[in-house]
Amino acid sequence: MLNYLCINALSNLLFCVPKAAVLHGKSVGFALQNSRFRNAKTKLLFSFRIIFTKLRGIFSFLNRITRVSIGSRNSM
Repeated sequence: MLNYLCINALSNLLFCVPKAAVLHGKSVGFALQNSRFRNAKTKLLFSFRIIFTKLRGIFSFLNRITRVSIGSRNSM
């Protein structure tokens, strides 16, 4: 019985040290991943604003061109 307890205690010690190191590494990895996602979210919102304002400008430009071309066709 004493031999079993000693083996159990030693195996727990041998397992807990690497387990703590692995868990610490995983939590650091998740924290880093979360910060990357947060940064990507802010950049994405900024990019959407740029894309949609540019699209609005492009659509208004195309709208003006089509109005001019339709007006020139009607005047003929």
